[in-house]
Amino acid sequence: MLLEIRHLTQYHYAQPVRESVMELWMQPQKGAGQRLISFELDLDPAARLFSYADPFGNAVYHFDVPQPHERLDIVAHSAVETQAPAPLPEALDIGEWDRLRSDFVRGEQLDFLTPHGFVEYTPTLTGFVEKHGLEALRRRDPLTAVLAVSKAIHDSLDYQTGLTTAESRIDEALSHGRGVCQDFSHIMIAIMRQWGIPARYVSGYLFTDRAAGDRSDPDATHAWVEVFLPSLRWTGIDPTNNILAGERHVAVAAGRDYDDVPPSRGVYKGEAESQLAVAVSVRRARAAVAEPEFLRVPKPTFSNTRRRASNGWNHDQHQQQQIQMQQ
Repeated sequence: MLLEIRHLTQYHYAQPVRESVMELWMQPQKGAGQRLISFELDLDPAARLFSYADPFGNAVYHFDVPQPHERLDIVAHSAVETQAPAPLPEALDIGEWDRLRSDFVRGEQLDFLTPHGFVEYTPTLTGFVEKHGLEALRRRDPLTAVLAVSKAIHDSLDYQTGLTTAESRIDEALSHGRGVCQDFSHIMIAIMRQWGIPARYVSGYLFTDRAAGDRSDPDATHAWVEVFLPSLRWTGIDPTNNILAGERHVAVAAGRDYDDVPPSRGVYKGEAESQLAVAVSVRRARAAVAEPEFLRVPKPTFSNTRRRASNGWNHDQHQQQQIQMQQ
């Protein structure tokens, strides 16, 4: 499936701020089942872009706007070709639990086996597991258990925007019985890690299909879970829609939780209040032209008010974590 993605992030300040420093996790990954055709970032005010790979191998862009400004616009354009993953087996043998407990797996996946940030073990989570009889699933094979947990989260928690925020803990969604993709992913990851199944948080986009039963917001970014099963390696599960991550999913970054891979994060100097607006569009592309697989930085053009960088290199809802910086 060939997809075009436009991701707009706008920050408006009540009065001019003196400087903004930002980091962005917006470039789709390139890997098995996903080919990055092109990636562009437009910034207004103009800024010089830099990039690096974070500890989890995600592409991160960062920039500094060193002059006073009342608005900051960030527009990411991506073209991605995705493929459907290979079908999963109906089940795995029960010995998969022993393979998960091996020193090799536990050492290799330690970051994704322990609580971190929004992924926490709470009494409310324990009550959820007990209420829905999920602990009994550990007598089944790990793949069957993982899929059953995804279904339980989907069936028992309603999707509702505006109730939780990017800073909400899992107990909020569990207590209210509703939340968004970020909440559902953190809940599932916490259960998986308690059971000794490595699990990581994936941020990205979804080409929404209401006819297929998708309930996530088509105008927002998306999040889901990848679990590590030794016989299958990393496998994507979307508990928000109770489906496997497939050709309609576009992965951008993976980490221990949301805080590792927010779409944007930054600080600014100034006392002004800020407002955030986000719009995401994911649509089928009619055609695309592959670009060279290297970072192409344009020559400076001081007469323009915008700066663009293009990238084709091999490498829910948005919330910028802003901190006012004292001069």
